[in-house]
This record gives sequence, C-alpha cells and structure tokens, in this order.
Amino acid sequence: MRIYLVGGAVRDRLLGLPVRDRDWVVVGATEAEMLQQGFRRADSDFPVFLHPQSGEEYALARRETKTGPGYKGFSIEAGPEITLEQDLIRRDLTINAIAEDEAGNLIDPFAGQQDLDAGVLRHVSPAFVEDPLRLLRVARLAARLGRWGFRLSHTTHGLMQRMAASEELTTLHGERLWQEMKQALAEDQPWCFFQVLQRCGALAKLLPALDRVMENPNKHADAKDCPTVAALKRAVQQDEDTKVRFVAAFFAAAEQAGDSGKAVGDLRAEKEYLELLHLLLRLAPVYRDAAAQNPQRVLDLFDGTRALHSASRLTQFLAAADALWPALNQTRGFLLQALESVTAVTPNALQHPGVRGAELGRMLRQERLKVVAALAEKAGTG
Repeated sequence: MRIYLVGGAVRDRLLGLPVRDRDWVVVGATEAEMLQQGFRRADSDFPVFLHPQSGEEYALARRETKTGPGYKGFSIEAGPEITLEQDLIRRDLTINAIAEDEAGNLIDPFAGQQDLDAGVLRHVSPAFVEDPLRLLRVARLAARLGRWGFRLSHTTHGLMQRMAASEELTTLHGERLWQEMKQALAEDQPWCFFQVLQRCGALAKLLPALDRVMENPNKHADAKDCPTVAALKRAVQQDEDTKVRFVAAFFAAAEQAGDSGKAVGDLRAEKEYLELLHLLLRLAPVYRDAAAQNPQRVLDLFDGTRALHSASRLTQFLAAADALWPALNQTRGFLLQALESVTAVTPNALQHPGVRGAELGRMLRQERLKVVAALAEKAGTG
C-alpha cells in the first residue's frame, strides 16, 4: 500500500497558498484492507474512506469510464492493480494532477509544475469533456488564481466551448451550480468565475439573465468593466461577505428583468442571499431618495430593512449599496447616525393620557421625521 497527497493540496503548497483541504490517493490496496485498518466509508458509491484519526479523505486509485450523461454518468473501477498515473490521468487540469509521496517527492506525469510556473490552466486529457462539472470547477479555480495571472490554455478553452454547446450542460442542476458559485464568490477574483463561463458560452445557458448584462466576452481586456464586474470588484475591495458579493453580481440582471427570481433562474441559492437581492431591488428607489437626506424616505428605508428591530440588515443593505452605487456611499454615516437618533425616539417618551394606538404611532413618526430633518439640516450647513 502506497499513499500519495494529491490535487489542490499539492498545487496550493507549490504556489505558496494556504492549503485548505488535503486529499489522498491509496495505491495497491483493497476496500477490505482499508476497513481493516480502521478507515470508515465516506461514500457508498465511490471507494473513498475517512481516516480514523484525521477524518481526511483517502480514495483508492481508480479508473473511470463514461457510461451515461452528466457528471454522475461514470463507471468506477478501483483496486490494487490501478496505478497512480491511471488515477491522475482522470483528473481535470494538469496543475491538479500532481502527487506527492510520503518522502515529499513529486510525481508529475503531465507537466503540472510547468503549467504552474507559466500560469496556465490546461486539461490533462481529452476525457476532460466527459464531465460537465469541470466547467464550473475550472471557472472557480480561475476566480481563485486569477490574481496571479492564470489563464486558460487555448485548447482547453476550445474543449469548454464544445462542452457548453453540448446536451451535457443540461445535467448541471441549480444546486450544483450554486455550490460551485458560492465558493467562487469567496475567492479573490469572483468575477472571473462568470467571465470564464461566459467566454465559453456556458453562462448564456446556465444564467441567461446574468449573461445579458455582462460585457462582451470578446472585447479588449483593457476595456472598461461592465457594471456587474465593477460592482463585484468594489465588494471585494470592501472585503464584503458572499451575500453582498452575490447581490453585486446579480443586481443588474434583476433590475433589467424587473424581478430577482428571473435573474437567478434555476440557481438554488440560499434563502438569505435571495432575500438580500430582493431587498436591494425593492428598496433601490427609496435608498436613492434617502441618500439625498429626504427624511420621509429615510424612515421608509428603516422600515423596509426593519432596522429599528435589528441594525444588521440595514448594515448589510448599505454594504451592497456601496458596491452598487459608489457615488452615494458618503451617506452611510448620515444614515447610521439617523438610525441611532430615530431609535432614541421611543413610544414611552411620547405617551400622554388618552394618546394611544394609531394616534401614538402618528406622533412617533412625526417626532422621528423631525429628528432626521434636523440631522439633514445640520449636515447641509456643516
């Protein structure tokens, strides 16, 4: 039995990046031998096991044969006769097909180190086209490595165009698309995920509303960013979380479609992501007026974001707004100060004998309007 570290862990270590997860390949062993050594099965369909102490994944070396459509349409052959090179050749990119033995020696049959040095994302074999999920994974890797200038090889891009035009793309369901996209949104250059998919023709099929608002994929690299890419870059520069980045990516599509649901299509994004996008779309006109220090619209913005119950939703709204409309972000301080002042005006402070219900609510709003108006006037004269 021989054990090798493989894939992203080797790639990232060679690039000097933090290693997130470690995956191992075991050559020369059977499933029974793995179980005898205390490993636990991680998957009923694949020969993957969990280490009894570390919990890391150890997979038996395997061959895969395409037998049906989609990323699950493969038959698996695993056993002690499968070599390391046979296992590595089924991988997507050369930079992911480097192994390291227990002594630290590298096994690199497909020149992955050379492509690492050159900053090239290149497929290992023509079998790359058999798994449509690789479109998403390559796009996600472009988002992770884009800051170092990594680019697709011409031939790999050609294969991705072929995959995007095939019926295989229809097997990529919304759940899987979201899993890969969510990880890409957390990377250094998440816009690369969408650009790679657009340039090969996949984005038009997977997310047509987003494709329509993205820039021409064939335009010169130095041309001005489209609003979607520009907003994403600002969200990253602000170090905002994936929910804000998601809104930055999809707002223009939602605005053009007039509906956040139409913008995301079949994408199975989590509820809180979709809610924030819908909130920005619904309150965009209110925010623009509030940013102009209109007291009535300031209170409408607080009501719409339920800011008086919890300031966190307003804060997240303003983070997304800053990414989308940078010319208005100087009003953030005013709005947060207004929220603090409005919150201090409580029903208890206004209660008088015989005043209750709707009348109390009317008085409360009038007092809060006065507070915001006073702040706006002070800001205007300051």
